Amino acid sequence: MRLAGKVGVVMRLAGKVGVVTGAARGVGAAILTALVREGAAVIAVDVLRDPLEATVAIAQAKGHIATALTADISTPEGNSAAVDLAIRKYGGLDCFVANAAIQRFGKLADTPTATWDEVQTVNLKGVYLGCQKAIPEITRRGGGSLIFTASVLGIVGDADLAAYGAAKGGLRALCRSAAVAYGPKKIRCNTICPGDIRTELFDEYIARSPDPTAELDRLLGIYPMGRLALPEDVANVAVFLASDESSYITGTDIVVDGGLLAKVY
Repeated sequence: MRLAGKVGVVMRLAGKVGVVTGAARGVGAAILTALVREGAAVIAVDVLRDPLEATVAIAQAKGHIATALTADISTPEGNSAAVDLAIRKYGGLDCFVANAAIQRFGKLADTPTATWDEVQTVNLKGVYLGCQKAIPEITRRGGGSLIFTASVLGIVGDADLAAYGAAKGGLRALCRSAAVAYGPKKIRCNTICPGDIRTELFDEYIARSPDPTAELDRLLGIYPMGRLALPEDVANVAVFLASDESSYITGTDIVVDGGLLAKVY
């Protein structure tokens, strides 16, 4: 079953079905909102039931097609539930957006094994499990898009985010392997690598600083564009990668960092 968009409105993702993980808030919620606004039907997945259902309810109230699924994508069962629901409700799957992630601070030598494993299980293994389930169905549909939310910290280093950076770097390598393996099946795989994003979690982090105003000003001064990314900045890229407009783009990173990595100092 292919789902049609609204009559008289040209939508870039009309007829497409997607899964977005980590969709309850922040970047994931913005990606969900952007995909459904462009005509996609989306299974929104998160472990946070209440904010997830609230986000999906907002989309549904605007006439968009979305379904909430409370599930743990670090498990095979959670990913199977997401893809199976997409097939059952909307007839298949065209796009899998692996966005769910956790962040734990710590230098490499100070990171406990349990913390390392926790980060890798959600941020890297969860994506592997999701792709294992999604790829056969996207293949059956004749091709589509895998999108991983990685990070600039998969390209450069932060002394206090060793486990997180390792996982995001792993996503970049996994992306290339998937692109090479499944290109013949017309499946594209790309990562989005943002810098700092102005989300609720970011604001909570800033609020814990001894001088939140000074810390925010310091961060803003690092970015050539003089501002942090908004969740919508990432979501707009996800729409492009999910659409046929990116039909010849695969195995690469789209960096969304306001020029941060262009700097030497």
